[in-house]
Amino acid sequence: MTIDDQTFDHPQSSNGVAPIPGRRVRIRSEPLPGAIGSPAATESAAESHVHIAPESVFEAEKVGIFYGKKQALIDVSMRIRRGQVTALIGPSGCGKTTFLRSLNRMNDSVPSFRIEGKITYHGHDIYGSGVDTVEVRRRIGMVFQKPNPFPKSIYDNVAWAPKNLGMRSGLSDRVEKALRGAALWDEVKDRLKDSALGLSGGQQQRLCIARAIAIEPDVLLLDEPASALDPIATGAIEELIHALKGRFTIVIVTHNMQQAARVADRTAFFSLETRGEKPIGSLIEFDETEKIFGSPRDPRTRDYVTGRFG
Repeated sequence: MTIDDQTFDHPQSSNGVAPIPGRRVRIRSEPLPGAIGSPAATESAAESHVHIAPESVFEAEKVGIFYGKKQALIDVSMRIRRGQVTALIGPSGCGKTTFLRSLNRMNDSVPSFRIEGKITYHGHDIYGSGVDTVEVRRRIGMVFQKPNPFPKSIYDNVAWAPKNLGMRSGLSDRVEKALRGAALWDEVKDRLKDSALGLSGGQQQRLCIARAIAIEPDVLLLDEPASALDPIATGAIEELIHALKGRFTIVIVTHNMQQAARVADRTAFFSLETRGEKPIGSLIEFDETEKIFGSPRDPRTRDYVTGRFG
């Protein structure tokens, strides 16, 4: 997707006065063929030539993330493409979720958080000065590992964000569309005023996805969305990811390698590298999913996906 001449940045002030909020970004959906740029170091040789659409939604360049003096990630460079599912896999503590949360500035709430390098969204530096973080999170929605519905009705859960963002026109239609998009409408249409806390775990997670897509984001970030669910509910979430693919760009963290193989177009393998006194999370390899699981280039990737460690 391409961004027009509007931006989610706040215009900078030259007189010390607080910046004026910028206009909301508009996204056009037509594909844009053409070169994207030189490949990241972790991408395969097959991608070392000119990249053709789909274009990049995110580009991370030598990203390092710190919590106080502790470094959690080092030198992460990768592109996340429009309309695809990208899976982040790797052992616990290797920085997958930290990187995911950096894509919509969710780590900002941690006082000791600091980032080096650059992450761009459709060419915009999301950590640039004056960026409107509310707009960033409107465009880049997130669903967490544990379902977290509000203690409100099913309807009010989905309607809450649109109401708060001033998207009140056709609100009931918007709620229905989001619930249909999350494959939940037929199960809840006759009890929209019932508490969302009465839904099953799998239904609650799909409700959280409906809540995220109700404000029409561009990207969905999913942090282990099925880790707390039974196999049937997990299957429903995976089917939903397939259904949403193309309509949204999706990035998913998962510890389930079979799940990554089933749902992802591309997979990034993170692991821990010993640099100095303590191990640091690092991106080891990033490629098409079938290559990561079938013929990885790095022996550390092969050892992980074959179960030799992790």
